[in-house]
Amino acid sequence: MTWRPLPTGEFTGIDWSAPGAIDGMDPYLAWAEADGFLGYHIPGREPVPIKWMPIVIGLREGVDVRQLVDATSTQWLRIPLAYLLVPGLRHCSARVSREFFRHWRNQPALRDLIKRFELGLPVEQLPLGLTEFCTPHCRPQPPRQRVRGSVLGVIDGGLAIANAAFLDARGHTRVRHFWRQDNFYGGRWPGSPDNRRVPLDPRRAGPRPADMGYGHELDREAIDRVRAEFTRRGQVDEEAVYQYVQLWDLSHPVNHGTHVTGLATAPGGLLNPGLDDAASRSAIVAVQLDWANVLDTSGGAMNVSVLDGLMYIVSRCADDADIVANVSWGTLAGPHDGSSLLEAAMDELVDKLGGRLRITLPGGNGYQSRTHANATLAPGESLPLHWRIQPDDHTQSFLEIWLPDGAEGVSLSVAPPDRPEQAVTLRQGQSGMWTDAQGQPLWSLIYPTRSALGERGTCALLVLECTASREADHPLAPCGVWTVTLRNRGRSAVVFDAYVERDDIALGLHTGGRQSYLEDRFYDTQGNLNGWVDQPGNPTPIRRSGVFNSLSTGQRTVSVGGTRVADNGPQNLSRFARYSPQRPDPGPARAQRPDVKLVPETLAACDDNPALWGVRATGSLSGSTVRLAGTSSSAPKEARRLLNSLG
Repeated sequence: MTWRPLPTGEFTGIDWSAPGAIDGMDPYLAWAEADGFLGYHIPGREPVPIKWMPIVIGLREGVDVRQLVDATSTQWLRIPLAYLLVPGLRHCSARVSREFFRHWRNQPALRDLIKRFELGLPVEQLPLGLTEFCTPHCRPQPPRQRVRGSVLGVIDGGLAIANAAFLDARGHTRVRHFWRQDNFYGGRWPGSPDNRRVPLDPRRAGPRPADMGYGHELDREAIDRVRAEFTRRGQVDEEAVYQYVQLWDLSHPVNHGTHVTGLATAPGGLLNPGLDDAASRSAIVAVQLDWANVLDTSGGAMNVSVLDGLMYIVSRCADDADIVANVSWGTLAGPHDGSSLLEAAMDELVDKLGGRLRITLPGGNGYQSRTHANATLAPGESLPLHWRIQPDDHTQSFLEIWLPDGAEGVSLSVAPPDRPEQAVTLRQGQSGMWTDAQGQPLWSLIYPTRSALGERGTCALLVLECTASREADHPLAPCGVWTVTLRNRGRSAVVFDAYVERDDIALGLHTGGRQSYLEDRFYDTQGNLNGWVDQPGNPTPIRRSGVFNSLSTGQRTVSVGGTRVADNGPQNLSRFARYSPQRPDPGPARAQRPDVKLVPETLAACDDNPALWGVRATGSLSGSTVRLAGTSSSAPKEARRLLNSLG
């Protein structure tokens, strides 16, 4: 391997190795350009050239989306029309061309408007272009037939829109609006017959929503019409409905989004006989995430897709509607202090709607996953972290190290497995990558003085290529234990957090991902009675406390931890689902970076008991029930409680 500076980006034109180039930027964008977006395309296909890159933009104080639109050109920046329907927003998604980055580099006036931006997920599955978008001085009108009253908003994957659990008393669907964010199917998607890209038919999947500019939309009338068309002898052929509207993934008996929506709004039925609450009568506005989101559990597209989904839900509701939006999704890395772009955007949207919008999110499922380290470095002290990268991992691995303001004296050293002579040590403001004999990047360390990923301190990103691939020429990083050593060369103590990003496999998919994790000889993996929570006297830097869904640490959103319906034994062992963050935190004595979130706002059951994990809820077909575990089931229960509180 050869150590090299980061290259000049082919899309952005940014010389990432120039002094100060990485400061204040998204390190994932720098890495994506270094490896030619290799981690974002589908194996076995030729990469499709990127013409429009999805990003999320955060504007400076006193600047809103209208001002950004009027000061720029649609030739190189395009924003969905929905972002102008809520006056004064400082956050939006956008599609940008190469010209955007040229203007951003050369025009101080543009940089004075934009505080920071983050890369979305530029894979060929995600619709990168927008058919309609904001233009200078345009005045978009709200859509017709907006929903009034109490509304459940759902952003998820696999939403069974024809399920009888989502009908009203007259037999009409309560799904008033349904937006699927994909424009076509193909590749490794659920139900996909082969590797072809097949555009969706708007006559079947629904027209493109003009205010979003991509995807396909069905309203209540269209859903009822298709259900009626495939009704025989009073029975709806739901399989035929989904074949017709091109939702092939719903042929699976279990779908995450259907289970979640059922917990939030399904009536009693077999699971809860006699249940007839306000939530079971509420209207539903549903967003089905593009399957690119589901495939990439690291959350690479979450910022754009979730923010667009929230704007869609808000735009389909009347100005006096009360909205409870549930997003049962999440990632592990991030600042964990509410300052990520998506969290800041969600907080702003809740504020702008004056309390009419509430957003529920899961606390996370990684409590035992060894993906978090936290410690205090005294002046002159060093601490090694041991990061286990698994063999046969077909996806990239990411480790974020978060440092507070005033930590300029902390250096980072990275040593690959069994190769101490190839260790690299960097200080803030430095970056680089190791390449193979063909010049292809194998791993990179990007250590800016400040980061677009958060507003406090900075984030150093260590990223590794996959360790296995079916493509003969794909660069591979070494598997084994990577040693990352933090050394405090400053004069004051520094608290740091390290987060391994999520890399597991979502329900029903096969991406080849394998979750990496941290190792330490003091960390208790024996499964003893007291071994499922942090013990105050244990010196290990690996902490369960602080393993938290990085979408759920905002100030205005509601995070929900997971408990058990029935328990026995000591409360700290039996009350909580083992994978969930706890409330209160079992080990609160450790020093923390400012405003880091450790405990959820509230709790709801997601396991039946210590032996029977998960809870039952709605299956894909009417009348079926399935069991899923995870705090993804806790969040919609809180959404249901909030809906019922509205009356």
